[in-house]
Amino acid sequence: MKLKTKYPNSSIFLFVLLFSVGIAACKKDDKVTPVDNTTSVSETEKQALLKMLEEEKLARDTYKHLYSIWNVKVFDNISQSEQTHMNTVEDLLKQFGIEYTIEDPGVFANEELRNYYESFVDQGDDSLVQALKIGATIEDLDIVDLRDYLKWVTNSSIQSAFTKLQCGSRNHIRSFVSQLQSNNSDYTPQFLSVAEYEEILAGSHESCN
Repeated sequence: MKLKTKYPNSSIFLFVLLFSVGIAACKKDDKVTPVDNTTSVSETEKQALLKMLEEEKLARDTYKHLYSIWNVKVFDNISQSEQTHMNTVEDLLKQFGIEYTIEDPGVFANEELRNYYESFVDQGDDSLVQALKIGATIEDLDIVDLRDYLKWVTNSSIQSAFTKLQCGSRNHIRSFVSQLQSNNSDYTPQFLSVAEYEEILAGSHESCN
């Protein structure tokens, strides 16, 4: 005599069981886990980091040179800040395993930045007012380059770092312009629009951390 089972069709039961488990799992995972974009970096983002490392170095090297010529504290103070900016970018390069080189002072792999440096130190040697204008010009350039990078950078670590660097550059340009005004001079923006420049000057010192 055959014994009657509780589930007459075991294959149908197994299918129903697995289907139910699948539905439960799907419901559990309704919330998609965000993709961690702190460890992935595109080729264009790599190039942006390498460019900004040298652009912050351009500022540091130029200000160190101008401080040696004019012995005005603003150049010394901001050159130290630019070293901190370089460290920020360097930390990201290390984090993402990107090869880089920090050249000797006044030496740049990027030809455009090398030309800027030679022009800036030459002009900055002429007078203190001209040196202060060079400082404002460098910060002007940094703000615009960082603004343009932030339009398309998607890595959150780079976004955060570039936002802080841009904040620092806004403070720096305010400092240089203040020094210029104390020397009965002013600065005309070379890269920022007049409206953007005036908006920055209208603001007060920012906390960038």
